[in-house]
Amino acid sequence: MNILDDLKLQYKLGGIANRLIYWNVACFLISLLFFYQFQAGSFAYPSWILLSTSPEDFIYNPWTFLTYAFFHDGFWHLVFNMIVLNFSSQLFLTFFNQKQFLGLYLLSAVFAGIVFVTTYYLMNISAPIVGASAAIMAILVAVTTYQPLMQVRLLLVGNVKLWHITAVLLILDLMQLRLENMGGHISHLAGAFFGFFYIKVLQNGTDMSLLITRIIDFFANSFRKSPSTPFKKVHKNYSRQPVEKRASRIVTKDKVQQQIDEILDKISQSGYDSLTKEEKDFLFKSGK
Repeated sequence: MNILDDLKLQYKLGGIANRLIYWNVACFLISLLFFYQFQAGSFAYPSWILLSTSPEDFIYNPWTFLTYAFFHDGFWHLVFNMIVLNFSSQLFLTFFNQKQFLGLYLLSAVFAGIVFVTTYYLMNISAPIVGASAAIMAILVAVTTYQPLMQVRLLLVGNVKLWHITAVLLILDLMQLRLENMGGHISHLAGAFFGFFYIKVLQNGTDMSLLITRIIDFFANSFRKSPSTPFKKVHKNYSRQPVEKRASRIVTKDKVQQQIDEILDKISQSGYDSLTKEEKDFLFKSGK
């Protein structure tokens, strides 16, 4: 199995959090090819990708309230965000499901974008924004709101409570609010608020992520072709037909599925890297 096949397998088995990381990295690589100005050493994103506070831009490009959350303005910006996304997603998915994770990510990105645009418009400031930080902050604050006393082990630090980590990040945003990149810090705090609000509403019985799930299902069903079966006249035969024996086929299928389940359990306990080459090849062939 080569590196490309290994990446494909991790994409299939990693879940929605892993796929979001892949999508962010892919968008960054695409932006390097088309939007990076090497002479200036910076990105020049078009108005149909980044989120701008100019009404002419976001009114004609309303999708930018979402697309901005998949692009970054630098390598280290991307790396730090993906590290925090990987960390917070593992904690969040301990208590919630994949659809709730995706719904919170997308809804918080839109909400933070609206807060950013509204705040800058009222302050009469024109500026663009890109980055997944607001959505990631929502994920982290959401799981912190749900389990604030959860123990987390950090490298070189040891065990700390989850709310300590979240509090440090929020304090840093508040301290830098009036400094450089004020819009970014405003969106971070907006995302944090949405993560807190999402959990409180969920505890009262309303799952806001269902909105995203229904939208995705609607478009998925719209593009899915329903199988057309022509009408056939059926003649019923009441004579007893011999029953075909399929025991061996069922046993074979059960053995394969059992082996897949054992490998997936190994991944959940020890991680994907703990698999042997034979187990990775077996999963890749089974996923085709």
